[in-house]
Amino acid sequence: MNRPSVLIIDDDPNNFDVIETLLSEQDYQLHYAASGQEAIASLDIFEPDLILLDVMMPGIDGIEVCRQIKAMPKWQAVPIIMVTALNSKSDLAHCLAAGADDFISKPVNGIELRARVHCMLRIKHQYDDLQSLLKLREDMVKMVVHDLRNPLAGILLGLELLKSIEYPREKQQTQLARLYSSAQAIQLLIDDLLQIALLESGKTRLNYTEVYLCDLVKSALSNFEAIAAKKNQSLVAQLPGEISKKVSVDATMIHRTLDNLLSNAIKFSPRNSQIILNVEFLPSGNAKIQVIDSGPGVPDTLRHKIFEKYEIGNLMSEVSQIGLGLAFCKMVVEAHGGEIGVRSNQPQGAIFEITLAA
Repeated sequence: MNRPSVLIIDDDPNNFDVIETLLSEQDYQLHYAASGQEAIASLDIFEPDLILLDVMMPGIDGIEVCRQIKAMPKWQAVPIIMVTALNSKSDLAHCLAAGADDFISKPVNGIELRARVHCMLRIKHQYDDLQSLLKLREDMVKMVVHDLRNPLAGILLGLELLKSIEYPREKQQTQLARLYSSAQAIQLLIDDLLQIALLESGKTRLNYTEVYLCDLVKSALSNFEAIAAKKNQSLVAQLPGEISKKVSVDATMIHRTLDNLLSNAIKFSPRNSQIILNVEFLPSGNAKIQVIDSGPGVPDTLRHKIFEKYEIGNLMSEVSQIGLGLAFCKMVVEAHGGEIGVRSNQPQGAIFEITLAA
């Protein structure tokens, strides 16, 4: 995390030296401007998280500097603490009316200064977090709309073709299969959104049952055979000898987790490639599931971030990348007390690995 940037605006360098001394043990980046004009001109350079502004300055006084900074949309959220020798309530009211967030009296007390600076920086940090969240939600809405529009457009086009009396009868089944695939894509996205919301709120309870893990894996693979065939990809199941061994899981949730991983593997792997779903029962009794592809892989810098919501990893043209599927997988696996991770597949690709507790 970057150190908070604090801009001190004061025509007397000695006052800066005092503040620098009082804040010396704090992990702040301190910057100095000797006038209001210099400070305003250097805002884009210093990018302050907080401004300590002297009121009594020649030229443009502190109140006018405060008013001008607060009038700038980019900087109006930056807290300004007025440093003033003025004590009358009317003078302090002028400072607040100009947009100041707080004030501190001269001579400056170190304990009070550190407390007020810390408080204002906390407020700024909360504001920045809120803005990041709002931006994230805005981006998410755009991505969701984009990812819903593509399959929906395919469905509408396909229905128009099927309505046409001139559409060849021999092509109808193929078109219906495409419509079904597009509808499945929409359903998967909506289900991911709803399930993530429920998991985050703690309202989803896992429905544990004893199931044959190998049967669960084979069922997940069968769902994607037709989709993989369109890219001439082969889906391979590597199953252990103990195919009759059971695990206690929420079968629906684990099935959908495998669906997400297989969907990604097919989406990002090249044509004529192989996708492997490997299952092992470890000596500890835990079960390990691997989805192995030969796509672009995941860089080291993204191997943890890629499981966060709306993290899309490597951008690829013409590939839907809403960034929810892996977040859903992580939440489901961890709700089972398991672990999920990704590592490189040699010579190319990725291995997504799930470990489920016995």
